[in-house]
Amino acid sequence: MKLIFALRSRIVPAMLLALTSALFPSCHDDISYPDDPRGNFDALSEIIRTRYCFLEEKGIDWPALSASYRDLLPADANDLELFNVCAAMLDELKDGHVNLTSRFNTSYYRAWWTDYPQDFNLRTVQEDYLQFKYFSTSGMIYGVLPDNIGYIYYPSFSSGVSELALDYVLALLSETRALIFDIRDNGGGLLTNIDILVGRFIDHEIPGGSICHKTGPGPTDFSDPYPFTYKPAEDFRIPYLGKRICLLTNRSCYSAANAFTAVMKSLPEVTVVGARTGGGGGLPFSSELPNGWSVRFSASPLYGPDGEITEFGIDPTEGFECHAPAEELAEGRDNILDTALEYLNRVTPTVPDSEAE
Repeated sequence: MKLIFALRSRIVPAMLLALTSALFPSCHDDISYPDDPRGNFDALSEIIRTRYCFLEEKGIDWPALSASYRDLLPADANDLELFNVCAAMLDELKDGHVNLTSRFNTSYYRAWWTDYPQDFNLRTVQEDYLQFKYFSTSGMIYGVLPDNIGYIYYPSFSSGVSELALDYVLALLSETRALIFDIRDNGGGLLTNIDILVGRFIDHEIPGGSICHKTGPGPTDFSDPYPFTYKPAEDFRIPYLGKRICLLTNRSCYSAANAFTAVMKSLPEVTVVGARTGGGGGLPFSSELPNGWSVRFSASPLYGPDGEITEFGIDPTEGFECHAPAEELAEGRDNILDTALEYLNRVTPTVPDSEAE
């Protein structure tokens, strides 16, 4: 079984215990299953029953559900038939962290984002707002929008963010009145990058959330939450403090981007603008079926700083839910970005030309 996310020393003690225990529940003994269609199906069903972490929250009667899918599986099913039945069953979890991987296919639940508006077009931001005048480093594009408002677009938490690169970015944006941090279409990645980014927006240690681990095979068998925190960046690093920040989100923000939204929303100077994020609040792990196929699943639930489970997404700040229709984006207008700009221009003072000189 593989650890999917690298974890930094600040949050390792709580998370590592939770993750290790989730993989090896102390009161559940592994069962051997034959390498035939129903044996592989039963192995998959048992992995989810005993180790998946959101059955209770999602109101899923897994034994009944898996039994109904087992009835669809012929005893002499070929690999494709077995894969299709198993994948359809896993889709019932409605979890983008759940995948079944064979030598010929990988299942993936896409409806967590495909049933929602996209609310973003990078070309519109680059051409109509930044006018192609922007910088790029560590997977981020950044620049200054009209009215001296800084802008950072971070498309993936899989893109490593170096501390030195952030120093350059925030040095360039240090004289801006306010900041827009755009993570729309960010599907997640490394949790370490949350630690690095959040550290630039805080001047004291803050709650980051908590994590639980499985203590048994039942759907409610969990440990007490283990809390973790985030700390400010080192003193010699360049922070962005004392100014308003708008975090832009859409449904395609998932996993680490979802967790980042939860902690940023807890900061008093941050306003989350856009659509509810896509969720993905369980740390995923992998297990193996008798035939060698691997299954990835959410093993340990993550809770936000407010104690709420993050699996179902994070809402924008109250009063700031909005969307960017595709037809408007095609015409060069981004309503989510415009909403953030209007708000920041309203609540942050402009510097008169005489004072700027």
